[in-house]
Amino acid sequence: MKIDSGNTAWMLASTALVLLMTPGLAFFYGGMSRAKSVLNMMMMSFVSIAVVGMAWVVYGYSIAFSDGGGANKFIGGLDDWGLVGLEKTATLDDGTGIPSLVFVAFQATFAIITVALISGALADRTKFGAWVVFSLVWVTLVYAPIAHWVWGGGWIMDKVKALDFAGGTVVHINAGVAALAVVLVLGKRRGWPKDPMRPHNLPFVLLGAGLLFFGWFGFNAGSALAANDIAGVALINTMVATCAAGFGWIVVEKLRDGASTTLGIASGFVAGLVAITPACAYVTPVGALVLGLIAGAVCAFAVSLKYKLGYDDSLDVVGVHMVGGIIGALLIGFLGSTAVNPAGAKGLFAGGGLELLGKQAIAVAVTIVYSFVVTFIIAKVIDLTMGFRIDAEDEISGIDSAAHAETAYDFGSVHAGSAISHGTLAGSGSDQTKVEAEA
Repeated sequence: MKIDSGNTAWMLASTALVLLMTPGLAFFYGGMSRAKSVLNMMMMSFVSIAVVGMAWVVYGYSIAFSDGGGANKFIGGLDDWGLVGLEKTATLDDGTGIPSLVFVAFQATFAIITVALISGALADRTKFGAWVVFSLVWVTLVYAPIAHWVWGGGWIMDKVKALDFAGGTVVHINAGVAALAVVLVLGKRRGWPKDPMRPHNLPFVLLGAGLLFFGWFGFNAGSALAANDIAGVALINTMVATCAAGFGWIVVEKLRDGASTTLGIASGFVAGLVAITPACAYVTPVGALVLGLIAGAVCAFAVSLKYKLGYDDSLDVVGVHMVGGIIGALLIGFLGSTAVNPAGAKGLFAGGGLELLGKQAIAVAVTIVYSFVVTFIIAKVIDLTMGFRIDAEDEISGIDSAAHAETAYDFGSVHAGSAISHGTLAGSGSDQTKVEAEA
């Protein structure tokens, strides 16, 4: 098949957009962290690019997307090991006219950010070496099989026929559930929840949210694998759902807490992006608006579950990605419409009954169970062998200097005669010492 230059150009751009999301996530997570652990938090995202990027080329793509002879619906084979031969494959066989290696690169960016998403739950207390090992094992044993089930010709795609356009199950529910499993192995941060562990840099959070929003157009609209009408549907739905979710979150904040916050609108935007991901090509723009409002409001409440249930999800990966992904995947069963995409299905409100909702529920439930069980085993084995958590002393003093021999901010450069050193800026010397300790 002849290469389609328009579709190929769009996919090249989409791949770059999705890759940008991981540095964007690093800023988003880094700003939400404390000053003494911001570099480690950002490094966990960046090393995910390195580790997963290499693994994807060697074997990851093959076990996720090759058919393994066609009989195996659980995991692909090693037919495309090292991408050998794919450089001679002019295009995919789906009629889009996209070179195979472009599709490989596009899917690599999805695997990368899924691993990076998990890191937000582990802030302040995770050994860097253990994270590197976990990233490699997890993308192999958890991400690749689920990607195969849903997108690579596996049993969810072939038998259940659940809908997941751009990664509600594969990326967001998967990462959110995995984050929960790992934090149960790691345990709580020292001092949590009694001590305040506030975001140290809200401008970083807003910058990260903006980069994620920008890159997500490639994530969702690029999943059409063509510059066509379906990409257009996914793009407008991504925009409107995100806007609605951000608004829904800050309304909940205003009614509950008396103020709408910058952290709230940034988190609401991410919740909307997460929720619309599986549904972006299967619902109408009005449906996307409704979906976004629901996701923003529900996730605003869901992030407080960790205080009630006692799990220390540092940066709310569970409350935003797991809960948001579940909302988006299940609401397809209510809001799905073939009016925007004949390849989709009718949900309950479009006259399709409960059949589609049942399919979506199966995909969600299986993803949750498999991801949690296998991730917990991986994390437990790592913890029992090399140790997953840093020493107590390093956790208190700051993981940046302990793990990376660096600090994001040079607090020692303040002159001895400054107002801060005399305690006048923060109220007193003891107060300032307390502020720096909390940072």
